[in-house]
Amino acid sequence: MNSNQTIFSSATLMLSIPLSRREIYNVCMDQPMNIISDGIWNHPNGSSPTQSAYTMLQIQMVTIFAVTQAFHFILKKFGFPYFVSQVMAGFLLGPTIPTGPFEQYKKMLFPFGSADILNTVSALGFSFFLFITSVQMDLSLITKTGKKAWVIALSSYFVSIAIGFTVMSMVSSQLAQINDDYDSFSSLPMVIVTQGGVSFAVVSTMLNDLGILNSELGRLALSTAFVNDLTGGIAAGFGADYVKSVQLGVPSLITNVVVFFVYLICIPLIGRPAMKWIVKNTPEGKPVSKIYIYSIIVSFLGLGFFAGYFNQPFLVGAIILGLAVPEGPPLGSELVSQLELFSSWFLTSIFVTCCTMKVDLKACVPLSFFVVVFLFILLAQLIKILLCMGICGYCKMPFSDGFCLALILSTKGVVDVCSYVLMFDSMAQNKKVIGVLIVSVLVLGTTSKIGVKALYDPSRKYAGYQKRNIMNLKQNHELRIVACIHKTYQVIHMKNVLQLCSPCPENTLVADIVHLMELVGRSTPIFIAHRLQQKVGSSYNYSGELIVTFDLFERDYAGCATANTYTAISPMALMHEDVCHLALDKNAAIIILPFHVKWGGDGSIELEDSNIRSFNSRVLERAPCSIGILLTRGSAGFSMANYKVAMVFLGGPDDREALCLARRFTKNLGNKLFVYRLVAYDRDMSNWEDMIDDEELREVRGAYGKLENVTYEERTIEDASETTVFLKDIANKFDFIVVGRRYGMRSSQTYGLENWTEYSELGVIGDLLASPDMETRASVLVIQQQSTAAS
Repeated sequence: MNSNQTIFSSATLMLSIPLSRREIYNVCMDQPMNIISDGIWNHPNGSSPTQSAYTMLQIQMVTIFAVTQAFHFILKKFGFPYFVSQVMAGFLLGPTIPTGPFEQYKKMLFPFGSADILNTVSALGFSFFLFITSVQMDLSLITKTGKKAWVIALSSYFVSIAIGFTVMSMVSSQLAQINDDYDSFSSLPMVIVTQGGVSFAVVSTMLNDLGILNSELGRLALSTAFVNDLTGGIAAGFGADYVKSVQLGVPSLITNVVVFFVYLICIPLIGRPAMKWIVKNTPEGKPVSKIYIYSIIVSFLGLGFFAGYFNQPFLVGAIILGLAVPEGPPLGSELVSQLELFSSWFLTSIFVTCCTMKVDLKACVPLSFFVVVFLFILLAQLIKILLCMGICGYCKMPFSDGFCLALILSTKGVVDVCSYVLMFDSMAQNKKVIGVLIVSVLVLGTTSKIGVKALYDPSRKYAGYQKRNIMNLKQNHELRIVACIHKTYQVIHMKNVLQLCSPCPENTLVADIVHLMELVGRSTPIFIAHRLQQKVGSSYNYSGELIVTFDLFERDYAGCATANTYTAISPMALMHEDVCHLALDKNAAIIILPFHVKWGGDGSIELEDSNIRSFNSRVLERAPCSIGILLTRGSAGFSMANYKVAMVFLGGPDDREALCLARRFTKNLGNKLFVYRLVAYDRDMSNWEDMIDDEELREVRGAYGKLENVTYEERTIEDASETTVFLKDIANKFDFIVVGRRYGMRSSQTYGLENWTEYSELGVIGDLLASPDMETRASVLVIQQQSTAAS
């Protein structure tokens, strides 16, 4: 072997043992080993990077990362998951895909001996990936999972394996006729067992990519996958002990099984209380001390090393200790933030590619072998799908949802690829079987994602066939509101809005206030109903200030108002699902959202959160009821007993909805409502919309008797400039201003202003009131009426 192409000075093949897949080399290397290259300038003839271990490792990592990104750039356009690009990079850099004249460069890139260093470093990254994946799992999910998830998980695992073994025994004679070398099929039992399980991490990643992590289907899939993965993991652990220890005799087998059982039980029993003690001793709002983080990482490495003494892989310690860590803030989120970027997005990606580089699909011959193994894989997956759909049908789930759940539980991904190759390394399976399994991962992972994306639409349940808005509420009917809060400073503003709604015996209010928090340090979204005293696995105090504030509000309006508080923890991109589902479930008439801009005391913009703005836009698109966006430019330090409110009315469904809400404010006679109708100079009196507007305004105009705390005024507006002048005139005269969004509606009062709108979610009038040029301390509520399917 050419010494210029290896980190060794010489390497000679001494012996090859094909059955055990081992090759013995006689190697010589320089001492001390050349770690870092001297560079091309500091060497007489130039230094080769392949003779320096660290330099070679850097080149390999950069190459793998670049090839993976190149594949992903192309494949993502067709909807393929990211792990497919990692696998394809492994096929290209390995023996599977011939590269013709570039083969010599592949050998130079991965010379003899260098693969061991690359695999060791990337495997450590994969172990950290499994650790933080386990950290994000909610171990208490076991006690909260419903019967449906348990039945689907256990039956899909055990029944599919049982039927697979039965079919294999029935066709064993036919398999011998297909291939004279029947030993080629000796790995079929392992193939069937691996198809019964599903990885929780893979399912969670797929659901997050599809944007359905916190949908009803997503929550059921997560619960089912968690039980299935935990069951399969424990079974695999005992199975590994049996396979590796059975040849050592019964005493060794019993010893290893008992030690593994003790290992499995003691780590959570000792580790969980220790982790909770760390959480308890971490001040709220402060990060966990670094010494605790380092101690956990050292413990995880030590437990992995100890696992080798009873024939368990190093990764077992990472998974079990990770499950013992309380998910979420402060400890779980801190571990994830410290380890995720480098381990999950860099080293794990390289490890997947390194694993697939060991596979040679050209070795999967004859074709009959490939077909037979693949048919058994399809059989196991078909059994899982039929079982899942049957159970879902029995539970009255829609057929399409049951099929989508079955597809999700059949998916494969990164964890499966790595697990199969690790089995190959431990000689539990031969290279031909591993090749077929890797192909099956590509097929199942791709088809399941594309299938679910095409069949499942979580927004369809929000279609507004039923009218849920304020206009359609009967006289004196209770008003149901869902109010959203992201930051603590928004609590008092939202309380002021509820107070303005004037709860009284003939105008009752039911408010569902949801505190929205971003999902960090856990993979399972949670939804806590605090009135039901729901408990979560973590001892972290969620939404304490919010609960106290609205409990006091309910006490102040006893018998007239009900305030239910919730905490929803989910990915930022999926928070709207929680809010829309709650509004649908509670039959709310309106959702009130906080605006994404926070103003300082001097009127300047203090904070602007683009994530909240994106969230508001998604709710506006999907909400099953009316929506209000609350701008608060005044002080949040106090609540007022009585409010002076202005309603700016231009016409249209949004303004009529806003007027109906404003009329409810007048139930408290201390509140003063001023309704300003801005009439176009060229108004068509025969226009149907104008006629509806006139009818809605009759009460505030005094047609049914003058209301003592309502003032009505009409103003004729000729152009947009007059509208702007009018708004500036009234901006500082009121505590609260209510307007309709009127998005997409054009009128002479606002003509031309649409082109200058900065915040489209507020509409033209709302955007003017949010402008820095508008000097006002008033809070502004922008209303959009429910968009019904009929419209």
